[in-house]
This record gives sequence, C-alpha cells and structure tokens, in this order.
Amino acid sequence: MIIQAIFLTIIAYLVGSISTGVLLSRLFGQGNLQAEGSKSIGATNVSRLMGMKWGILTLLGDVLKGMLMIWIGRRIFGGEGDSGLLIISLMALAVFLGHIFPVFLGFKGGKGVATALGIFILLGPKAILVAVPVFVLVVLLGKYVSLGSIVAAGSFPVLMIVFSYPVYTVGLAIVIAAAIILKHKANIQRLIKGEEKPWRSKGKPS
Repeated sequence: MIIQAIFLTIIAYLVGSISTGVLLSRLFGQGNLQAEGSKSIGATNVSRLMGMKWGILTLLGDVLKGMLMIWIGRRIFGGEGDSGLLIISLMALAVFLGHIFPVFLGFKGGKGVATALGIFILLGPKAILVAVPVFVLVVLLGKYVSLGSIVAAGSFPVLMIVFSYPVYTVGLAIVIAAAIILKHKANIQRLIKGEEKPWRSKGKPS
C-alpha cells in the first residue's frame, strides 16, 4: 500500500504539471503564454489572449485533472478508512502543487484555483456550493477575477470546518487556500494600488 501510495502521489504531481492552457496555446497558435499578457497559464489569461472559448476549455481541463486524481484515489484507497483519506489528501496536494509548480514548465505555473476547484468538488462539495457563488458575486461586483479567487480561497477552510469535513481535508483546504493567496501576491499589490485590470479588460491582463 505504501509503495502504491507513493507511486500514485508522484503520478498526481505529474498530471498536475500538465498545463491545459499551455497545451491549447501551443496547439492552436497563441505561442508562449508565459511571455504574453499577464504571463499566467490560467484561464483568465488564456481567455484574454485567445478568446472566451479557449479560456473555458482551459478552466475545464484544469478542473478535471484535480477531479481525476481524487477519483482514482477513491477507487483505490476509498475503503481504507483514515489512512485512505490521508493518501487521497496527499494525492490532492500533489496534483495541486504540480499545477502551481509544474516540472514541465520550470516550476513556474498557475495560481491553482481551477485545480483546487476540481479537488474539492469531490472532497468538499458542500463548501464548494457556497464558495463558488461567493467567487462569482465578488467578480461581478468588483470586476476582478483575482479578488474573487482570494476571497473564495480565504473563506474555504472556514466553510470546510462549518460543514464538519474530516481533519485531513480541512488541513488540505488550509494549505491550498494559503498557497492560492500567496500566488496572488502581485495581484494583491496591484489591487491596493488600484492598478489591477478588470477581467474583461483588453489591456495588459492582470
């Protein structure tokens, strides 16, 4: 079981390292996402540079890779009690870290929001049902995807506790939320200075 858990955790990291946005941009002629716009590999930058359709596909791809590894983990370790949940949580963390620190892109990846969404659709669905509307509301009112991501990420561990999820998944939520907020450090600085670009902006993306 230990060897299997280590192997699948490594696989989860490698799957996380596969960037949907980079694949789409290279296959369909956009070039290097890390050198254009906000230099982000996420759905927001893809939608600005390539169009909304490609941004949605990027979002779906990054969500699905998070869901895939949780599904695999549950199929293999779902009946192992607390030890199984711990392994699944480690696989979830690995796929998330793969997205934000991808080995295939020199460890320079995205902010992890979509992959985290995929993870917690399966590990914290009740919390997701609250966090997603919070994200949408903040984006609609504030016009900034980054602000919506920060607020939703910050609220998520609290929601996991409120809905009484197991300690391993609450701990996972805390680590992932902290990482997402840290990855938005530059966005936070621009928001404070009033320099952040709204999500529909055609200028230099945020």
